[in-house]
Amino acid sequence: MSLFSIGLSGLSAAQNALSTTSNNISNVYTDGYSRQLTLLGQNASGGGAGSGVSVDGIQRQYNGYISSQLNQVNSRQAALETYQSQVNQIDDLLADSDSGLTTLMQGFFSSVEDLTGSPADAAAREGVLGTSRSMAAQFRAYDSYLSDMREGINGQIGDVVTQVNNLSDQIADLNKQVTLARARSGEEPNALLDQRDKLVSDLGDLVDVNVQVQDGSTYQVSLSNGMPLVAGNKSFDLVAVKSSEDPSSVTIAYEDGAGARSPLKESVIKGGELGGLLSFRSETLDSTQNQLGQLAVTLAQSFNAQHEAGVDLDGNAGEAFFAIGSPTVVSDATNAGSGALAAEYGDVGELTADDYRLTYQADGSYSVENLGSGKTSSVSLAADGTLSVGGVTLTPSGTPAEGDVFMLQPTRNAAAAFDVAVSDTDKIAAADADSGGSGDNRNALALLDLQNQRLVGGSKTFSGGYASLVSDVGNRAAITQANLTTQTGLSDQLFAYQQADSGVNLDEEYANLLQYQQYYSANAKIIEAGSTILDTILGLRA
Repeated sequence: MSLFSIGLSGLSAAQNALSTTSNNISNVYTDGYSRQLTLLGQNASGGGAGSGVSVDGIQRQYNGYISSQLNQVNSRQAALETYQSQVNQIDDLLADSDSGLTTLMQGFFSSVEDLTGSPADAAAREGVLGTSRSMAAQFRAYDSYLSDMREGINGQIGDVVTQVNNLSDQIADLNKQVTLARARSGEEPNALLDQRDKLVSDLGDLVDVNVQVQDGSTYQVSLSNGMPLVAGNKSFDLVAVKSSEDPSSVTIAYEDGAGARSPLKESVIKGGELGGLLSFRSETLDSTQNQLGQLAVTLAQSFNAQHEAGVDLDGNAGEAFFAIGSPTVVSDATNAGSGALAAEYGDVGELTADDYRLTYQADGSYSVENLGSGKTSSVSLAADGTLSVGGVTLTPSGTPAEGDVFMLQPTRNAAAAFDVAVSDTDKIAAADADSGGSGDNRNALALLDLQNQRLVGGSKTFSGGYASLVSDVGNRAAITQANLTTQTGLSDQLFAYQQADSGVNLDEEYANLLQYQQYYSANAKIIEAGSTILDTILGLRA
C-alpha cells in the first residue's frame, strides 16, 4: 500500500475520531446520551510493509447492568416521592393543633362540663349545641378533604396510565427502527439505542418494569407478573377503570391484543409514580378515612345511647343527639346473583377501622376476609336472619350466587354524615330519667364521663383514638422520608457509577480533541512526504 493510501486511511480515521469526540462534547448536557468511542483497527485489505488503519465502528459506552439497577432504584424512589407528597398533606392536616379535632372535642366536652354546673341554663345549653356543631363540621371537613384526595388520586392514576401507554408505544416503535437500522447498515444505531434506553428509564419512573433483550436487538418490557407492555414492535395498554369492588376508587386493568381487559392486583405494581399512588391509597388514605369514621361513629353512638337514657327540660325522654351515616356495603359489579346486604351499626365496641370482603358460599355461609389483617373467617346467618361482622349487623336479601362478593366498609363514609340532630336547646337531656327535674345534672355527668371511657375499638378514649390516628399518619410520613433518603443516596451512587462509564467528561474529551488533531496533522504529513518523494522521482526521470 502506498504512502498516499496509508495517509488517507489515517486522515479518514482521524476525521471519524474528531467527529465522535465533537459529538460527545455537543451532547454533554443531553439527558440519556451515552459517550461514544471510535474503534480503530489495522487495515487488513492491503499487504507489504503496512496497510493503514480502518474504522471498525463507533462504540456506545453503555453498561446494561448498572443502567438496569439504576432504573429499578429510580422506580422505587419515584414511588416513595409520590407517597411522601401525599402522606405529608394528611400529616399537616391532622397535626394542626389550632384547628385539629382534639381541640374541638375538648371544647365540646368542656361545654358539657359547663352544662353539669347549670343544667337548666340556656347559655350553657346553647354552648353545647355550638361546640357540637363545630366539632361535627370539622369531622365532615376532614372527610371531605380525604374524599377529594381520593378523587385526585383517581385522576392522577388515569394520567399516569396514559403516559405509560404512550411510552410503551414509543419503545415498540424504536424496537422496529433499531432492527431496521441494523439490517440496513450492519452498524449499531447508537442514537436510537440511547433514545430507547431513555424511554425505558422514563417508563420506570411511572411503573416498575422488567426489561429483557430478545434476538440481540429488541426490548421486551413487562410488568412484575410477566404481562408484557412491549413485545417486539407491539405494545399493550393499561387501562384505568372503576374498581368492581369499590366504585369510588380507580384501579388498573391490562388490555391484551384482542382488547380483553383483566383487572390487575395492586400488588403487581409497586414502583414508580403509579405504585406510589396505589400504595398510599391502600396503606394510608383508606386507613385514615376509616379511623376518622370509626371515631365519629363511636362518639355519636355512645353519646346518643347515654343521651337517650336521660330526659330533657320538658321531662321527655332524650332523643339521638348526633346523626351518623350507615356502614357501606358494595355488591361487586361481577356478581352473578341478585343478593344484597343491608347494614347498620351494632356493638360499637367491636367496630374496627378495617374493611371486609364477604364471599357467598354454597352452604349459605359467608367467607369473611379482613383486608386490614388479612385474616379469614366464616360467618353464618343467626336465628334472626342477620350476620354480625366487625360491629356491623348485616341483613341479606335477594338470591346471591356462589362466589358473589360484597365489600363491607363499616366506617369509610361515616364521618361525611356526622351532624347534630338536636336543634332545640330544651331537648338536651341533662337530667336523669328517674328524677326528671330541671335542675338535675346526673345524665349530663354521665355524658361528660364518656370522654374518659375507652370506647374507640374497646381500647382508646376519644382523644386517644384521634391521637392514635395522628400518630399512625406521622409514623408513615417519617418512615417514608427515611426510606426515601436511603433510596436517594443509592440512586446518586449508581448514577455516579453510570456516568463514570457512560457520561461525557469535558476535560477528557478536550484532551482527545487535541490528540486527534495531532493525529490528523501527522497523517497529513505522511501524504505530504509521499508527494515530495513522488516529485523527486519524477524530477530524476526528467
